[in-house]
Amino acid sequence: MSDSETIAAGYAFTGPALDLGALLWDGACLPDAQIRIPLPMLNRHGLVAGATGTGKTKTLQLIAEQLSAQGVPVFLADVKGDVSGISAPGAANDKVAGRAAEVRQQWTATGFPAEFYALGGIGHGIPVRATITGFGPVLLSKVLQLNQTQEQSLGLIFHYADTKGLELIDLKDLRAVVTFLTSDEGKTELKNIGGLSTATAGVILRSLTAFEAQGMADFFGEPEFDTSELLRTASDGRGMVSVLELPAVQDKPQLFSTFLMWLLADLFHDLPEVGDADKPKLVFFFDEAHLLFNDASKAFLDSITQTVRLIRSKGVGVFFVTQTPKDVPGDVLAQLGNRVQHALRAFTPDDQKALKATVKTFPNSAYDLEEILTGLGTGEAVVTVLSENGAPTPVAVTRLRAPESLMGPIDATTLDQAVKSSSLYGRYAQAVDRESAYEKLAAEPPRPKEAPAKASPKAAKEDESMVQQVVGSGMFKSLARSVGTQIGREITRSLFGTARRKR
Repeated sequence: MSDSETIAAGYAFTGPALDLGALLWDGACLPDAQIRIPLPMLNRHGLVAGATGTGKTKTLQLIAEQLSAQGVPVFLADVKGDVSGISAPGAANDKVAGRAAEVRQQWTATGFPAEFYALGGIGHGIPVRATITGFGPVLLSKVLQLNQTQEQSLGLIFHYADTKGLELIDLKDLRAVVTFLTSDEGKTELKNIGGLSTATAGVILRSLTAFEAQGMADFFGEPEFDTSELLRTASDGRGMVSVLELPAVQDKPQLFSTFLMWLLADLFHDLPEVGDADKPKLVFFFDEAHLLFNDASKAFLDSITQTVRLIRSKGVGVFFVTQTPKDVPGDVLAQLGNRVQHALRAFTPDDQKALKATVKTFPNSAYDLEEILTGLGTGEAVVTVLSENGAPTPVAVTRLRAPESLMGPIDATTLDQAVKSSSLYGRYAQAVDRESAYEKLAAEPPRPKEAPAKASPKAAKEDESMVQQVVGSGMFKSLARSVGTQIGREITRSLFGTARRKR
Protein backbone atom coordinates (compact mmCIF):
# COMPACT_ATOMS: atom_id res chain seq x y z
CA MET A 1 0.00 0.00 0.00
CA SER A 2 1.40 3.40 -0.97
CA ASP A 3 1.70 6.32 1.47
CA SER A 4 -1.29 8.11 -0.09
CA GLU A 5 -3.41 4.96 0.17
CA THR A 6 -2.39 4.53 3.82
CA ILE A 7 -3.44 8.10 4.56
CA ALA A 8 -6.76 7.71 2.71
CA ALA A 9 -7.50 4.50 4.62
CA GLY A 10 -7.03 6.38 7.89
CA TYR A 11 -10.05 8.59 7.05
CA ALA A 12 -12.40 5.88 5.78
CA PHE A 13 -14.82 6.13 8.69
CA THR A 14 -18.02 4.07 8.78
CA GLY A 15 -20.12 6.36 10.98
CA PRO A 16 -21.35 9.95 10.47
CA ALA A 17 -18.56 12.42 9.75
CA LEU A 18 -17.90 15.94 8.50
CA ASP A 19 -16.27 16.25 5.06
CA LEU A 20 -13.29 18.61 5.04
CA GLY A 21 -11.93 18.06 1.55
CA ALA A 22 -9.70 15.88 -0.61
CA LEU A 23 -6.15 14.62 -0.08
CA LEU A 24 -3.24 16.44 -1.71
CA TRP A 25 -0.28 14.22 -2.63
CA ASP A 26 2.73 15.11 -4.77
CA GLY A 27 0.99 18.29 -5.87
CA ALA A 28 -2.13 16.48 -7.10
CA CYS A 29 -5.62 16.54 -5.62
CA LEU A 30 -7.02 13.02 -5.12
CA PRO A 31 -10.85 13.37 -4.92
CA ASP A 32 -11.32 9.68 -4.13
CA ALA A 33 -9.37 10.19 -0.88
CA GLN A 34 -11.80 12.21 1.23
CA ILE A 35 -10.52 13.75 4.51
CA ARG A 36 -13.18 13.71 7.24
CA ILE A 37 -13.78 14.17 10.99
CA PRO A 38 -15.97 11.61 12.82
CA LEU A 39 -18.98 13.42 14.29
CA PRO A 40 -18.70 11.80 17.77
CA MET A 41 -15.07 13.02 18.02
CA LEU A 42 -16.01 16.71 17.72
CA ASN A 43 -16.31 16.94 21.51
CA ARG A 44 -12.61 15.97 21.79
CA HIS A 45 -11.75 19.59 20.97
CA GLY A 46 -9.60 21.00 18.22
CA LEU A 47 -7.36 23.71 16.84
CA VAL A 48 -7.66 25.74 13.66
CA ALA A 49 -4.45 27.68 13.09
CA GLY A 50 -2.65 29.59 10.36
CA ALA A 51 -1.31 32.94 9.32
CA THR A 52 -3.64 35.82 8.45
CA GLY A 53 -5.32 35.36 5.08
CA THR A 54 -4.84 31.60 4.80
CA GLY A 55 -8.52 30.66 5.11
CA LYS A 56 -9.14 29.98 8.81
CA THR A 57 -12.51 31.77 8.80
CA LYS A 58 -13.74 29.78 5.81
CA THR A 59 -12.68 26.57 7.58
CA LEU A 60 -14.77 27.58 10.61
CA GLN A 61 -17.68 28.28 8.31
CA LEU A 62 -17.31 24.92 6.54
CA ILE A 63 -17.24 22.97 9.80
CA ALA A 64 -20.06 25.02 11.35
CA GLU A 65 -22.33 24.45 8.33
CA GLN A 66 -21.94 20.69 8.48
CA LEU A 67 -22.43 20.58 12.23
CA SER A 68 -25.66 22.56 11.87
CA ALA A 69 -26.83 20.22 9.11
CA GLN A 70 -26.21 17.28 11.47
CA GLY A 71 -28.37 18.91 14.18
CA VAL A 72 -25.46 20.17 16.30
CA PRO A 73 -25.67 23.77 17.63
CA VAL A 74 -22.58 25.92 17.02
CA PHE A 75 -21.17 29.02 18.67
CA LEU A 76 -18.96 31.33 16.59
CA ALA A 77 -17.14 34.42 17.82
CA ASP A 78 -17.10 36.82 14.86
CA VAL A 79 -14.16 39.10 15.61
CA LYS A 80 -13.81 40.65 12.16
CA GLY A 81 -17.51 40.78 11.27
CA ASP A 82 -17.37 38.41 8.30
CA VAL A 83 -19.15 35.30 9.61
CA SER A 84 -22.74 36.62 9.48
CA GLY A 85 -22.99 35.33 5.92
CA ILE A 86 -23.52 31.82 7.28
CA SER A 87 -27.22 32.72 7.51
CA ALA A 88 -27.52 33.38 3.76
CA PRO A 89 -27.02 31.14 0.69
CA GLY A 90 -23.60 31.43 -0.94
CA ALA A 91 -22.97 32.98 -4.33
CA ALA A 92 -22.12 30.58 -7.14
CA ASN A 93 -19.13 31.58 -9.27
CA ASP A 94 -16.33 30.00 -11.29
CA LYS A 95 -13.97 29.85 -8.32
CA VAL A 96 -16.47 27.99 -6.14
CA ALA A 97 -17.40 25.67 -9.02
CA GLY A 98 -13.74 24.93 -9.69
CA ARG A 99 -13.01 24.09 -6.06
CA ALA A 100 -16.11 21.90 -5.79
CA ALA A 101 -15.09 19.95 -8.91
CA GLU A 102 -11.53 19.45 -7.63
CA VAL A 103 -12.61 17.95 -4.31
CA ARG A 104 -15.75 16.17 -5.65
CA GLN A 105 -18.19 18.30 -3.65
CA GLN A 106 -21.89 18.50 -4.48
CA TRP A 107 -22.07 22.24 -3.80
CA THR A 108 -25.51 23.79 -3.20
CA ALA A 109 -26.02 27.38 -2.07
CA THR A 110 -27.48 27.10 1.44
CA GLY A 111 -28.12 29.43 4.37
CA PHE A 112 -28.20 28.11 7.93
CA PRO A 113 -30.35 29.08 10.94
CA ALA A 114 -28.53 31.73 12.95
CA GLU A 115 -28.93 34.03 15.94
CA PHE A 116 -26.81 37.16 16.24
CA TYR A 117 -25.54 38.50 19.56
CA ALA A 118 -23.51 41.51 20.67
CA LEU A 119 -21.69 42.07 23.96
CA GLY A 120 -23.68 44.52 26.03
CA GLY A 121 -25.74 45.34 22.95
CA ILE A 122 -22.81 47.30 21.49
CA GLY A 123 -23.05 46.58 17.77
CA HIS A 124 -25.58 44.52 15.86
CA GLY A 125 -27.08 41.72 17.89
CA ILE A 126 -29.15 40.58 20.84
CA PRO A 127 -27.40 41.97 23.95
CA VAL A 128 -25.29 39.51 25.93
CA ARG A 129 -24.73 40.63 29.52
CA ALA A 130 -23.39 38.98 32.64
CA THR A 131 -23.97 39.97 36.23
CA ILE A 132 -20.84 40.71 38.23
CA THR A 133 -21.80 37.89 40.60
CA GLY A 134 -22.19 35.51 37.67
CA PHE A 135 -18.95 36.61 36.01
CA GLY A 136 -16.95 35.84 39.13
CA PRO A 137 -13.65 37.10 40.57
CA VAL A 138 -11.19 35.09 38.44
CA LEU A 139 -12.54 36.29 35.10
CA LEU A 140 -13.08 39.84 36.35
CA SER A 141 -9.47 39.94 37.58
CA LYS A 142 -8.33 39.05 34.06
CA VAL A 143 -10.39 41.90 32.60
CA LEU A 144 -9.13 44.37 35.23
CA GLN A 145 -5.55 43.10 34.73
CA LEU A 146 -5.06 42.51 38.46
CA ASN A 147 -2.01 40.69 39.78
CA GLN A 148 -2.23 37.42 41.71
CA THR A 149 -2.50 39.06 45.14
CA GLN A 150 -5.18 41.46 43.95
CA GLU A 151 -7.05 38.58 42.28
CA GLN A 152 -7.11 36.65 45.55
CA SER A 153 -8.30 39.76 47.38
CA LEU A 154 -11.09 40.29 44.88
CA GLY A 155 -12.14 36.70 45.54
CA LEU A 156 -12.47 37.53 49.24
CA ILE A 157 -14.66 40.54 48.42
CA PHE A 158 -16.94 38.34 46.29
CA HIS A 159 -17.14 35.79 49.09
CA TYR A 160 -18.08 38.56 51.53
CA ALA A 161 -20.82 39.85 49.21
CA ASP A 162 -22.11 36.29 48.65
CA THR A 163 -22.42 35.54 52.35
CA LYS A 164 -24.09 38.90 53.11
CA GLY A 165 -26.67 38.52 50.37
CA LEU A 166 -25.35 41.55 48.48
CA GLU A 167 -26.14 40.83 44.87
CA LEU A 168 -23.47 42.19 42.55
CA ILE A 169 -25.48 42.88 39.42
CA ASP A 170 -23.39 45.59 37.78
CA LEU A 171 -20.15 47.52 38.28
CA LYS A 172 -21.66 50.08 40.62
CA ASP A 173 -22.69 47.28 43.00
CA LEU A 174 -19.16 45.96 43.33
CA ARG A 175 -17.78 49.48 43.59
CA ALA A 176 -20.24 50.23 46.39
CA VAL A 177 -19.13 47.18 48.40
CA VAL A 178 -15.43 47.97 47.96
CA THR A 179 -16.08 51.63 48.80
CA PHE A 180 -17.73 50.64 52.05
CA LEU A 181 -14.93 48.25 52.98
CA THR A 182 -12.31 50.96 52.41
CA SER A 183 -14.21 53.55 54.46
CA ASP A 184 -13.68 54.29 58.17
CA GLU A 185 -16.98 52.66 59.05
CA GLY A 186 -16.21 49.56 57.03
CA LYS A 187 -12.77 48.86 58.52
CA THR A 188 -14.21 46.44 61.08
CA GLU A 189 -15.75 44.42 58.27
CA LEU A 190 -12.51 44.60 56.31
CA LYS A 191 -10.60 43.09 59.22
CA ASN A 192 -12.99 40.16 59.26
CA ILE A 193 -12.05 39.31 55.65
CA GLY A 194 -8.77 37.50 56.19
CA GLY A 195 -5.87 38.59 54.01
CA LEU A 196 -7.54 41.67 52.50
CA SER A 197 -5.62 44.88 53.15
CA THR A 198 -6.95 48.41 52.84
CA ALA A 199 -4.27 49.20 50.26
CA THR A 200 -5.19 46.26 48.01
CA ALA A 201 -8.91 47.04 48.29
CA GLY A 202 -8.06 50.61 47.28
CA VAL A 203 -6.20 49.40 44.18
CA ILE A 204 -9.19 47.26 43.20
CA LEU A 205 -11.53 50.22 43.69
CA ARG A 206 -9.38 52.44 41.46
CA SER A 207 -9.22 49.71 38.81
CA LEU A 208 -13.01 49.42 38.85
CA THR A 209 -13.44 53.18 38.55
CA ALA A 210 -11.03 53.36 35.60
CA PHE A 211 -12.68 50.34 33.96
CA GLU A 212 -16.10 51.96 34.22
CA ALA A 213 -14.74 55.25 32.88
CA GLN A 214 -13.68 53.40 29.71
CA GLY A 215 -17.32 52.64 28.95
CA MET A 216 -17.31 49.05 30.16
CA ALA A 217 -20.45 49.27 32.30
CA ASP A 218 -22.79 48.14 29.49
CA PHE A 219 -21.38 44.62 29.50
CA PHE A 220 -22.50 43.88 33.05
CA GLY A 221 -26.07 43.81 34.30
CA GLU A 222 -29.42 42.14 33.81
CA PRO A 223 -31.07 40.33 32.21
CA GLU A 224 -28.11 37.99 32.37
CA PHE A 225 -27.71 35.86 29.27
CA ASP A 226 -28.77 32.26 29.75
CA THR A 227 -26.12 30.17 27.99
CA SER A 228 -28.62 27.35 27.42
CA GLU A 229 -29.86 29.53 24.51
CA LEU A 230 -26.74 28.36 22.66
CA LEU A 231 -27.98 24.74 22.72
CA ARG A 232 -31.10 25.27 20.62
CA THR A 233 -32.02 23.68 17.32
CA ALA A 234 -34.18 25.18 14.58
CA SER A 235 -37.68 23.95 13.75
CA ASP A 236 -36.27 21.85 10.88
CA GLY A 237 -33.91 20.03 13.24
CA ARG A 238 -30.73 21.80 12.16
CA GLY A 239 -28.44 23.14 14.86
CA MET A 240 -28.69 26.87 15.57
CA VAL A 241 -25.53 28.83 14.72
CA SER A 242 -25.01 31.48 17.41
CA VAL A 243 -22.83 34.30 16.08
CA LEU A 244 -21.37 36.73 18.60
CA GLU A 245 -20.61 39.93 16.70
CA LEU A 246 -17.41 41.49 18.07
CA PRO A 247 -16.21 44.18 15.59
CA ALA A 248 -17.61 46.96 17.82
CA VAL A 249 -15.39 45.82 20.72
CA GLN A 250 -12.25 44.88 18.80
CA ASP A 251 -10.35 47.47 20.81
CA LYS A 252 -11.22 45.64 24.06
CA PRO A 253 -9.54 42.24 23.52
CA GLN A 254 -9.12 41.45 27.23
CA LEU A 255 -12.83 41.98 27.71
CA PHE A 256 -14.26 40.02 24.81
CA SER A 257 -11.85 37.08 25.11
CA THR A 258 -12.66 36.76 28.81
CA PHE A 259 -16.39 37.05 28.09
CA LEU A 260 -16.07 34.10 25.72
CA MET A 261 -14.51 32.13 28.55
CA TRP A 262 -17.43 33.13 30.80
CA LEU A 263 -19.89 31.67 28.29
CA LEU A 264 -17.93 28.42 28.25
CA ALA A 265 -17.50 28.33 32.04
CA ASP A 266 -21.21 28.98 32.56
CA LEU A 267 -22.10 26.10 30.25
CA PHE A 268 -19.73 23.87 32.20
CA HIS A 269 -21.36 25.01 35.45
CA ASP A 270 -24.88 24.14 34.27
CA LEU A 271 -24.66 21.13 31.95
CA PRO A 272 -25.07 17.54 33.19
CA GLU A 273 -22.58 14.77 32.47
CA VAL A 274 -23.39 12.82 29.30
CA GLY A 275 -20.20 10.85 28.65
CA ASP A 276 -19.47 9.79 25.07
CA ALA A 277 -22.45 10.67 22.86
CA ASP A 278 -23.27 10.08 19.20
CA LYS A 279 -22.77 13.78 18.55
CA PRO A 280 -21.88 16.89 20.59
CA LYS A 281 -24.47 19.06 22.30
CA LEU A 282 -22.54 22.13 21.14
CA VAL A 283 -19.30 22.99 19.37
CA PHE A 284 -17.77 26.26 20.56
CA PHE A 285 -15.27 28.10 18.33
CA PHE A 286 -12.95 30.34 20.35
CA ASP A 287 -11.52 32.86 17.87
CA GLU A 288 -8.38 34.94 18.56
CA ALA A 289 -7.54 32.41 21.28
CA HIS A 290 -4.11 33.93 22.00
CA LEU A 291 -5.86 36.90 23.62
CA LEU A 292 -7.30 34.59 26.26
CA PHE A 293 -3.89 33.36 27.37
CA ASN A 294 -1.92 36.63 27.18
CA ASP A 295 -0.84 37.81 30.66
CA ALA A 296 -3.11 35.24 32.31
CA SER A 297 -2.54 34.31 35.96
CA LYS A 298 -1.70 30.75 36.95
CA ALA A 299 -5.14 30.36 38.52
CA PHE A 300 -6.76 31.48 35.29
CA LEU A 301 -4.70 29.10 33.14
CA ASP A 302 -5.34 26.22 35.55
CA SER A 303 -9.07 26.88 35.34
CA ILE A 304 -9.00 26.94 31.51
CA THR A 305 -7.08 23.66 31.44
CA GLN A 306 -9.49 21.95 33.81
CA THR A 307 -12.58 23.32 32.07
CA VAL A 308 -11.38 22.10 28.66
CA ARG A 309 -10.50 18.71 30.14
CA LEU A 310 -13.84 18.20 31.84
CA ILE A 311 -16.36 19.85 29.53
CA ARG A 312 -15.89 17.09 26.95
CA SER A 313 -17.88 14.73 29.17
CA LYS A 314 -20.73 17.28 29.11
CA GLY A 315 -20.99 17.01 25.34
CA VAL A 316 -19.28 20.31 24.42
CA GLY A 317 -16.43 20.49 21.92
CA VAL A 318 -14.11 23.50 21.93
CA PHE A 319 -12.04 24.65 18.94
CA PHE A 320 -9.37 27.26 19.55
CA VAL A 321 -8.63 29.47 16.56
CA THR A 322 -5.31 31.27 16.41
CA GLN A 323 -2.18 31.73 14.30
CA THR A 324 0.20 29.08 15.66
CA PRO A 325 -0.12 26.23 18.16
CA LYS A 326 2.43 27.95 20.41
CA ASP A 327 -0.26 30.55 21.19
CA VAL A 328 -1.99 27.84 23.25
CA PRO A 329 -0.43 26.56 26.52
CA GLY A 330 0.91 23.02 26.32
CA ASP A 331 -1.54 21.58 28.86
CA VAL A 332 -4.45 22.85 26.76
CA LEU A 333 -2.88 21.99 23.39
CA ALA A 334 -2.42 18.38 24.52
CA GLN A 335 -6.23 18.05 24.74
CA LEU A 336 -6.92 19.27 21.20
CA GLY A 337 -7.24 16.05 19.22
CA ASN A 338 -8.51 17.55 15.93
CA ARG A 339 -6.09 19.82 14.08
CA VAL A 340 -6.48 21.93 10.94
CA GLN A 341 -3.24 23.84 10.31
CA HIS A 342 -3.22 26.39 7.50
CA ALA A 343 -0.08 27.96 6.05
CA LEU A 344 2.56 29.60 8.22
CA ARG A 345 5.01 32.32 7.26
CA ALA A 346 8.74 32.01 7.90
CA PHE A 347 10.07 35.49 7.20
CA THR A 348 11.81 36.11 10.53
CA PRO A 349 13.79 34.05 13.10
CA ASP A 350 10.72 34.05 15.34
CA ASP A 351 8.62 32.76 12.45
CA GLN A 352 11.15 29.97 11.87
CA LYS A 353 11.01 29.01 15.53
CA ALA A 354 7.20 28.95 15.46
CA LEU A 355 7.28 26.79 12.32
CA LYS A 356 9.60 24.20 13.88
CA ALA A 357 7.49 24.16 17.07
CA THR A 358 4.33 23.61 15.01
CA VAL A 359 5.86 20.66 13.13
CA LYS A 360 6.77 18.99 16.44
CA THR A 361 3.12 19.05 17.55
CA PHE A 362 2.07 16.72 14.73
CA PRO A 363 2.35 12.91 14.79
CA ASN A 364 4.80 11.20 12.43
CA SER A 365 4.17 12.34 8.90
CA ALA A 366 4.86 11.11 5.38
CA TYR A 367 5.34 14.76 4.40
CA ASP A 368 8.16 17.25 4.90
CA LEU A 369 5.94 19.48 7.02
CA GLU A 370 8.39 22.38 7.30
CA GLU A 371 8.32 22.74 3.53
CA ILE A 372 4.61 21.96 3.18
CA LEU A 373 3.42 24.45 5.81
CA THR A 374 5.14 27.41 4.15
CA GLY A 375 3.85 26.50 0.69
CA LEU A 376 0.15 25.81 1.32
CA GLY A 377 -2.31 27.85 -0.71
CA THR A 378 -5.42 29.59 0.58
CA GLY A 379 -8.01 26.98 1.51
CA GLU A 380 -5.42 24.24 1.98
CA ALA A 381 -4.38 22.81 5.33
CA VAL A 382 -2.50 20.05 7.12
CA VAL A 383 -5.06 17.89 8.96
CA THR A 384 -5.00 15.23 11.62
CA VAL A 385 -8.06 14.20 13.65
CA LEU A 386 -9.12 11.52 16.08
CA SER A 387 -10.47 8.40 14.42
CA GLU A 388 -13.61 6.62 15.59
CA ASN A 389 -11.56 4.59 18.06
CA GLY A 390 -9.84 7.71 19.43
CA ALA A 391 -6.44 7.22 17.75
CA PRO A 392 -4.82 10.04 15.73
CA THR A 393 -5.26 9.74 11.97
CA PRO A 394 -2.28 10.06 9.58
CA VAL A 395 -1.30 13.61 8.73
CA ALA A 396 -3.09 14.63 5.52
CA VAL A 397 -2.46 17.70 3.40
CA THR A 398 -5.97 18.68 2.33
CA ARG A 399 -7.63 20.89 -0.24
CA LEU A 400 -10.67 22.06 1.67
CA ARG A 401 -14.25 22.25 0.44
CA ALA A 402 -15.98 25.57 -0.21
CA PRO A 403 -18.61 26.75 2.30
CA GLU A 404 -22.16 26.65 0.92
CA SER A 405 -23.26 29.82 2.72
CA LEU A 406 -22.25 33.38 1.87
CA MET A 407 -18.49 33.89 2.28
CA GLY A 408 -18.71 37.40 3.68
CA PRO A 409 -21.01 39.54 5.85
CA ILE A 410 -24.69 40.11 5.21
CA ASP A 411 -25.72 43.75 4.96
CA ALA A 412 -26.51 45.74 8.11
CA THR A 413 -30.22 46.10 7.28
CA THR A 414 -30.69 42.36 6.89
CA LEU A 415 -28.72 41.76 10.09
CA ASP A 416 -30.85 44.22 12.08
CA GLN A 417 -34.03 42.61 10.77
CA ALA A 418 -32.78 39.16 11.78
CA VAL A 419 -31.95 40.41 15.28
CA LYS A 420 -35.24 42.20 15.92
CA SER A 421 -37.35 39.35 14.55
CA SER A 422 -35.68 36.84 16.90
CA SER A 423 -37.81 35.36 19.67
CA LEU A 424 -34.97 36.19 22.08
CA TYR A 425 -34.84 39.90 21.32
CA GLY A 426 -37.67 40.89 23.66
CA ARG A 427 -36.13 38.84 26.46
CA TYR A 428 -32.70 40.49 26.43
CA ALA A 429 -32.94 43.79 24.55
CA GLN A 430 -33.84 46.07 27.46
CA ALA A 431 -31.45 46.34 30.41
CA VAL A 432 -33.00 46.07 33.89
CA ASP A 433 -31.61 47.74 37.02
CA ARG A 434 -33.33 46.20 40.04
CA GLU A 435 -32.40 46.54 43.71
CA SER A 436 -29.00 45.07 44.42
CA ALA A 437 -25.90 45.85 46.50
CA TYR A 438 -25.64 49.52 45.49
CA GLU A 439 -29.24 50.30 46.40
CA LYS A 440 -29.08 48.32 49.65
CA LEU A 441 -25.91 50.05 50.76
CA ALA A 442 -27.15 53.50 49.82
CA ALA A 443 -30.57 53.11 51.50
CA GLU A 444 -31.45 55.43 54.37
CA PRO A 445 -32.15 53.68 57.71
CA PRO A 446 -35.83 53.70 58.75
CA ARG A 447 -36.72 56.60 61.07
CA PRO A 448 -39.17 56.55 64.04
CA LYS A 449 -42.43 58.36 63.38
CA GLU A 450 -41.72 60.93 66.07
CA ALA A 451 -38.39 61.93 64.58
CA PRO A 452 -38.20 65.56 63.43
CA ALA A 453 -38.61 66.15 59.73
CA LYS A 454 -35.42 66.20 57.69
CA ALA A 455 -34.52 66.83 54.09
CA SER A 456 -35.99 64.25 51.73
CA PRO A 457 -33.82 61.23 50.95
CA LYS A 458 -33.87 62.21 47.26
CA ALA A 459 -32.46 65.66 48.03
CA ALA A 460 -29.87 64.17 50.36
CA LYS A 461 -28.72 61.73 47.71
CA GLU A 462 -28.29 64.51 45.22
CA ASP A 463 -25.99 66.34 47.65
CA GLU A 464 -24.04 63.38 48.93
CA SER A 465 -21.34 61.48 47.12
CA MET A 466 -21.73 57.77 46.64
CA VAL A 467 -19.09 57.17 49.32
CA GLN A 468 -21.06 59.18 51.86
CA GLN A 469 -24.23 57.30 50.96
CA VAL A 470 -22.57 53.97 51.48
CA VAL A 471 -20.77 54.86 54.70
CA GLY A 472 -23.90 56.36 56.21
CA SER A 473 -26.04 53.40 55.39
CA GLY A 474 -27.97 51.84 58.23
CA MET A 475 -29.06 49.04 55.90
CA PHE A 476 -25.48 47.85 55.54
CA LYS A 477 -24.94 47.70 59.32
CA SER A 478 -27.93 45.41 59.53
CA LEU A 479 -26.65 43.25 56.69
CA ALA A 480 -23.16 43.10 58.17
CA ARG A 481 -24.51 41.72 61.45
CA SER A 482 -26.46 38.99 59.66
CA VAL A 483 -25.01 35.56 58.98
CA GLY A 484 -26.06 35.70 55.35
CA THR A 485 -29.35 35.84 53.54
CA GLN A 486 -31.11 33.12 51.56
CA ILE A 487 -29.80 34.67 48.35
CA GLY A 488 -26.24 34.42 49.63
CA ARG A 489 -26.62 30.79 50.62
CA GLU A 490 -27.91 29.86 47.17
CA ILE A 491 -24.78 31.07 45.37
CA THR A 492 -22.36 28.34 44.37
CA ARG A 493 -19.21 28.93 42.38
CA SER A 494 -17.48 26.77 39.79
CA LEU A 495 -13.86 26.46 38.64
CA PHE A 496 -13.66 30.07 37.45
CA GLY A 497 -15.62 31.42 40.40
CA THR A 498 -18.55 31.94 38.03
CA ALA A 499 -21.97 31.63 39.61
CA ARG A 500 -25.64 31.60 38.79
CA ARG A 501 -28.28 31.81 41.48
CA LYS A 502 -30.54 28.80 41.56
CA ARG A 503 -33.49 29.47 39.30
